[in-house]
Amino acid sequence: MTASGTILRGFRTFATDVVEGFIEITHNSFALIGLAVAFVVIMLTARDDLRQAGEEQLMTWLRERQVEMVGMPIEPEASGRATAANPKDLPKQQAAVAFWLSKKYRVAAEPLSVLVAEAYEIGARSKIDPTLILAIMAVESSFNPFAQSAVGAQGLMQVMTTVHTEKYENFGGHFAAFDPVTNLRVGVKVLQECIARAGSVEGGLRYYVGAANNPDDGGYVAKVMAEHLRLLQVAGGRSVPLSPPPTLSTQAPPQSVPASIPAAAPAAPATPSDKVALLDAS
Repeated sequence: MTASGTILRGFRTFATDVVEGFIEITHNSFALIGLAVAFVVIMLTARDDLRQAGEEQLMTWLRERQVEMVGMPIEPEASGRATAANPKDLPKQQAAVAFWLSKKYRVAAEPLSVLVAEAYEIGARSKIDPTLILAIMAVESSFNPFAQSAVGAQGLMQVMTTVHTEKYENFGGHFAAFDPVTNLRVGVKVLQECIARAGSVEGGLRYYVGAANNPDDGGYVAKVMAEHLRLLQVAGGRSVPLSPPPTLSTQAPPQSVPASIPAAAPAAPATPSDKVALLDAS
């Protein structure tokens, strides 16, 4: 055998040994990996706490990766915080009211649907017409849940939060004034007390706006009652234009109040807290 043949044979032997060694090492490595995986599976099956911790760690890693990809936090539960519902799921009467208010005040029908449904539910419990509750919201805030007046009245129903702090305690504190449903509930409670104190709806509205002791309420009662009448007609199935308002049978026709103009403040109220304060003596 020539020298070159010997070298070639030696190289082939070396290459064969390397390949067989690599296969042996790979086989053993796969075997070790398999044993490790089997051990981990057994441990996770036997230990619920380890499995839960592993799942949480994996979910955290996946969320972090998704946040990096989309460039913003991922919150699947965010829709649960929204005060919104499908207006088509409401009873026909309530749906008509929600759609009409949506068009007039240029507010989405979905959040209005929740407020309309809540007004009807709480109105039945408190024996207050739900369309009156909605009319007050319309005049007070034009359905802006973050509205605040010059004297500190806040939210949809423009409740004096500092005066009625105790009414928010069951809802987690005074910041709940900006939760639409909570503000509605507290406002209706205050309205109910006002009506009981005055003995009539019109008188209760004067207390509500803080003008019970004033000769003039700035047209507040007329505005609320006019909107109340319009909503009654809408709920009754009538086609009601967004403006002008219909004629009231008990008084002269009030002027239409555009949605962009807030309710007029009472002329020289006795005290700022009189807007919805019932704890003070009249």
